[in-house]
Amino acid sequence: MDWIADYWERVESLPVRSQVKPGQVRGQLPSTPPEVGEPFDAVLADFDTIVVPGLTHWQHPGFFAYFPTSTSGPAVLAELLASGLGVQGMLWQTSPACTELEQHVLDWLAEMLALPEKFTFAGTGGGVIQDTASSAILVALVAALHRVSGGQVAHDGVQRGRYAVYTSTQANSALEKGVRISGLGASSIRFIETRPDLSMDPEALRLAMKTDVAQDIIPVMVMATVGTTSTGAVDPIESIGRICREYDVWLHVDAAYAGVAAVCPELRWIHQGVGAYADSYATNPHKWMLTAFDCDACYVADREALVGALSVLPEYLRNTATDSGAVVDYRDWQVPLGRRFRALKLWAVIRCYGVEGLRTHLRHSVTLAQQFAAWVDADDRFELMAPHQLSLVCFRLRGPDEPNQRLLEALNASGRVYLSHTVVHGAFTLRLAIGGTATRYEHVAAAWDLIGRIAAACR
Repeated sequence: MDWIADYWERVESLPVRSQVKPGQVRGQLPSTPPEVGEPFDAVLADFDTIVVPGLTHWQHPGFFAYFPTSTSGPAVLAELLASGLGVQGMLWQTSPACTELEQHVLDWLAEMLALPEKFTFAGTGGGVIQDTASSAILVALVAALHRVSGGQVAHDGVQRGRYAVYTSTQANSALEKGVRISGLGASSIRFIETRPDLSMDPEALRLAMKTDVAQDIIPVMVMATVGTTSTGAVDPIESIGRICREYDVWLHVDAAYAGVAAVCPELRWIHQGVGAYADSYATNPHKWMLTAFDCDACYVADREALVGALSVLPEYLRNTATDSGAVVDYRDWQVPLGRRFRALKLWAVIRCYGVEGLRTHLRHSVTLAQQFAAWVDADDRFELMAPHQLSLVCFRLRGPDEPNQRLLEALNASGRVYLSHTVVHGAFTLRLAIGGTATRYEHVAAAWDLIGRIAAACR
């Protein structure tokens, strides 16, 4: 614990992105494992000299590259408790508190996000903590296939060319991986074009569905995004939902990055249409809500579809509690059988920060992003490339791509900041994502100063 506390104190002095070369870390490790055990002090010494220099520091206040995986003291302490307990929560009876605390804390979070009752255990659905939004997408897809096929897919598999899945051209690539794993194949995806603000075009979606139905292809699921990875775009859930309702298609809302923003009442516009139309919904407290990787809050409106798709009950897992139907067995809500006690850290974070403390953190990030965007907008050398309603700003130097590529390389080589890039409307674009636990005004101001000075040379 002292080491972690010291690390948080000194992380700002370290280069954000690791400076090691490929193979450098392995080159410092013995070629064979030790025959005789060593004291932990020796492990920690090598950790300092070998591992730490090979880290990119996600908790650095100058880390702006990807959406944050922000952690906090309460989350770390709860993770230590979970590791010490070593609980395996596959069934209710293997640790009742592991299951019931997760049910309760996810109902809390649903209330904090103003999600409808159907997503809680008081309604027809409920929540489960997956590792990441990728797993949430996969289980939603499997549940959607189960529903649309009346359970046939679970028994007979997927018939080639029979089903279609829809999402925006800006959506997370996890959907493509999900359709491969599910057996649908990448050819089943229909990538829907976007509007000028980079959100999904509902009319293009309607046309794609109409075309498939005319060819006897069955629409299975639409994945809409609240806060795309590339630019933070928010799809029009209400319009998309009406089309899904018209064609009886499962609507999954991937709000991995942005969903937690709805803890703030003034930002709940991002969820317009979710309550009325979504069949499943997922957001990551481990990104922007101080909860430490990995923790994805995944909700379904109809738990029977999910359990029906994923439940396999061998004799060695049978028990009185399961047979009674009075408990939740989370093994039926996920791909793996085993599961960690992830709910402990989410419970600890909500308890220790309180809803108001979490709102303060979220609002702080949004305010910093709007300030950065204002600086960009006021500088004639730069242009903003996408709407910046939350904590992500996409910007670039006006003109060709090459100076922007040089700018990004120089910034990241400096060790002071770490940014990433995307392509917006065909142009190489820099991304600055705010949300880290330690990031303050002075860090964003220093980043802007550095960007301006390096940009002068790159042009």
